[in-house]
Amino acid sequence: MSDPLAVIARFPGVPEAVDDARQAVDRLYRHRVLRRASPAVSTESSLRGARASAAIEGADVPLDALRRDEAHDPVVQGALRASAETGRLGATWRGAPRQVLARLHTVAARGLAPDADLGRPRARDEAPDPLGLGPAPGAKETSARMDGLFELLAGAGKAPAVVLAAVVHAELAVLRPFGTADGVVARAAERLTLVEYGLDPKSLVAVEVGHLELPYAEALRSYLTGTPEGVARWIQHCAAAVTLGVREATAVCEAMQRG
Repeated sequence: MSDPLAVIARFPGVPEAVDDARQAVDRLYRHRVLRRASPAVSTESSLRGARASAAIEGADVPLDALRRDEAHDPVVQGALRASAETGRLGATWRGAPRQVLARLHTVAARGLAPDADLGRPRARDEAPDPLGLGPAPGAKETSARMDGLFELLAGAGKAPAVVLAAVVHAELAVLRPFGTADGVVARAAERLTLVEYGLDPKSLVAVEVGHLELPYAEALRSYLTGTPEGVARWIQHCAAAVTLGVREATAVCEAMQRG
């Protein structure tokens, strides 16, 4: 059987989009500021990414409010915790993705779901639909598709990291496996995949900012069609989000260079 990721990577428009994203990341990594300050850029990128991820969920707060620790919305706090947690979960992601997703949900959904539900797949067939994507698959179908996603991660092979990360993100976003904070978890998992599968090993790219600036829900609806054209459009969207995330990280580098 053909590698599904390899097939997706050859859809029309996808190779060019993936290559553009890779070139953008390569340019970022050559920035002179990163010779001495890559951890600081990564920290700032994570903060901006968490703010953008929460904003996609409707909890849009100023960046300065996060710096002053004045944003107490549970969605915002969950996005911040999930962003911080990704830095500690990298070594586990390839070997135990189920465990990582459970942990991401536990920190992202605190204050949004009962403690007994944190980190546990939903048993209900229904799930909230904050993006207007339509009904989520039932619990049984969701469980089966999650098993397929874990197999895909285990056998990712030489697929471009952008393609793998985009599929991980989309599956989590449309399946809504936990029933709360699924979008935050999906975007954290995408970033983790970009880091651990080689595109952005220092976690500099604020890809979530790109998703906020682009027609995010519309791109996910394209993925939901299941057609080569629809899936390709979603991959192209994610590649563009990476490029915009590079622009955001470059702005951070430039600000640091100016002092």
